[in-house]
Order: sequence, then C-alpha cells, then structure tokens
Amino acid sequence: MIRALKLVASFHTTEAPETVRVNQTRVSCEGSGGALGHPKVYLQIGDEGFVECPYCDRRFVLNEHARGEAGAH
Repeated sequence: MIRALKLVASFHTTEAPETVRVNQTRVSCEGSGGALGHPKVYLQIGDEGFVECPYCDRRFVLNEHARGEAGAH
C-alpha cells in the first residue's frame, strides 16, 4: 500500500506536459492529435491562475494582464 502511495505522489510532482497561456478564465481542451485526443472538456481557471486538464494534464495559465481584467468583472 505504501509503495502505491509513493508512486501516485511521484506523478503529481512532475511538470505539466504542455503549458498554454490564455487570456480568458474559461477554456476548452480536446487533447492533441485530432482523433487521438480526448473528449472536449470545458475548464474554469480559478484564483490559482491556472487549471489542468483531467485527461491530458495540459496546464492552462491565465496571463498576468488578463488576471486584472478577470477580477474587475
């Protein structure tokens, strides 16, 4: 059991396979590779300033100038 927990923890300490900078807090992801991707999902960037796709781990990071605009609404 401890070995499994260590293995799971090691997956969460690696960097995202791809980082995409965006200007909106609502993003969508279909993976990459066309038909080899995953179902299209819509994600919301919260106070952390980023969100990761639950399928492919692609990280969407809100640009600094967009953070100020998102907070102003």
